[in-house]
This record gives sequence, C-alpha cells and structure tokens, in this order.
Amino acid sequence: MNLQLEPFFDLSMDCLCIANYEGYFAKINPAFVELLGYSEEELSSKPISEFIYDKDRERTAAYRKNLTNNVPLVNFENRYVCKSGELVWLHWTSIPVENEQLIYAIAKDVTHKKELENERIGHLGQLYEVNKKLKQLNYATSHDLRSPVNNLISMVDLIDLSKIEDEETREILHFIRLSAEGLKTSLNSSVDALKQKDISNEKLEEISFNAILRKVQNSISTLIRKAGAEFQVDFLGLESIPFNAAYMESIFLNLITNSIKYARPDVLPVISIITDQKNGEKTFTYSDNGLGFDMEKVGHLIFNLNQKFHGNEDSKGVGLYLVYNHVTSLGGSISVDSAVNKGTTFTIKFKA
Repeated sequence: MNLQLEPFFDLSMDCLCIANYEGYFAKINPAFVELLGYSEEELSSKPISEFIYDKDRERTAAYRKNLTNNVPLVNFENRYVCKSGELVWLHWTSIPVENEQLIYAIAKDVTHKKELENERIGHLGQLYEVNKKLKQLNYATSHDLRSPVNNLISMVDLIDLSKIEDEETREILHFIRLSAEGLKTSLNSSVDALKQKDISNEKLEEISFNAILRKVQNSISTLIRKAGAEFQVDFLGLESIPFNAAYMESIFLNLITNSIKYARPDVLPVISIITDQKNGEKTFTYSDNGLGFDMEKVGHLIFNLNQKFHGNEDSKGVGLYLVYNHVTSLGGSISVDSAVNKGTTFTIKFKA
C-alpha cells in the first residue's frame, strides 16, 4: 500500500479492507479488527466466508462473484459473526481492481440502525393491533348506540302533539327528534365507514357541499340558534367534490361546533365558508371571528391529538385532529391562519 495512504487506512473509523480474488483478506484496518474481535492474523488465515453469518453466505457469494467479474458492489448489507458470537450488520461499498486481482472495500457498522428499524417495525405492528381493536370498539359502540337512539325517536313519535298546547314545548320536541335523527344518521355513517378495510381504497362519491352543510346544520340546529351564529356561504366556485360523505360531515360538524364553542363572549359568531377552483386547484376556505390562536406558541400543535388551547371544560382535543386526518387520508392538505381575538381561517386543498 502507498505509504501516504497508510495513516488514512489505519486511522479511519470505518471498516476498511482489501480482499483478493481467492476470497481472503489481504489487509484489514484496526477499526475492522476491533469490531470483529479477531486479530489481523486470524482474519487473514481463513476464507472471508467463514466470518459471514451462515444465513447470509449464499447471498454474499452471489454478489462476490459479480465483484470478481469486475462489477462494483454498492449498498449491500450482510451480517458478520464477531469472535464473541455477536452478530453485526455491515453496509458495504466494494470496488474491484482487475489488474491487481484485488477488491477495495469500505464497511459501515449499521447494527444500531437495524435494531432501531426492527424496533420501529415492532411498534408499528403493535399500533396496527391497537388500531384494529379501536376500530372494532368504534364499530361496536356506533352499532350498539343505534338501538337507544331508535327508541328515543319512537318515544317522541308516540307523543300526541295535539294534546300539548304549549307551542314552545312542541318546538322543543321537534328539535329533540331532529337531533336524534341526526345522531342516527351519523351512527349509520360511522358503521358504514368502519366496515371499510382501508379508507384510502374505498370508492369516493360526489358530495354536495351545500347538502352536507344543511344536514349538519339541522343536526345541531338548537346549538346554532342559541349561539346566534351567522353563516356566510358561497359554493358557486366549487359546488361538489369527490370525497367521503361521512368525513365531510365530520369536517363541517367539528369546524362549526368549534366556532361556536370558542366564540368571543362579546361577539356573535360569524362563519364564512367559500369553495373555489382555480388552475386545477380545488380549495375549501372556512373562517370565523372567534377567539383564535397564538400561532407562534401553538401553531405547530393545532392538529395534534389531545391539544386544548382555551381551557374549555367541554373540549376533548380531538376535533381538529379528526379534521386533519379526514383531509390528509384522502390525499388533501389543510393549513391554518389565526390570531388571538381575530378569528381563524382553515384552508383545505383537495387532492387534484
């Protein structure tokens, strides 16, 4: 070896080696010796294949054959057995020099990376099982709740309104039935959605923004009336979109109820909803005049699970998390712009 390169070879923290075409180490640097635990003499006295983990030998031999045919090897990983019996993962870059009948190689120890990867896969497996159980629980809950809701509707229907003279009481019963019908519809939609194995693969339907809005408004009509909420709606730019109907209902429901829940105490809530389509980009812009957020402090947390920003006891920290997941799971994106006591604007861009 060139004497000028000797310090580089000896001091490198990566594993460097030179192997001959017969399959033996011709030279190996101290980092490689330290990693494997064998002396340089031990490593040079046996074929390289004997140090390779037996399950990786056949695969390694096939790639080594390409090296001796003057084909460089990059991004190859295999396992070596240390003198202690421990396995280490090595990531190789090897260059053959045919006229010298030698192979110059660099190996990086990626054992820790492999362990993290296996741990990540294990966690993903656990999350998959947890998610599957949660889906089953959600399905059972949505399914089982339909019976008492149906009973509630039936009991309201049994009331003889002709015997009730008080107009306010009759109106309250009417709104109870509307709310129960809305809950029943939502539960049915949840059951239908949960039956799908993979929401990203389910068939989308052309949904009308106006129809979904009216449906949601009817389901929470009492809440809207008590809050004195005003709606400014313009769907002329984009009247419909291929989407999941249950998801769009949830988006409207969570955004509207948040606007009412977090309205400024001295100002009636004003909700603006505008859709548009320009240059192939389909957008949905939702704004209110509520409490808003301090974007510098909490902007990065708004769509996270279990985040609460206004100390409202009724807040569960779930609504905006659901909105974000409904949009992104179908290939869209959502952004937020807000300021304290100046309201909030959510901009949804649908998948093209």
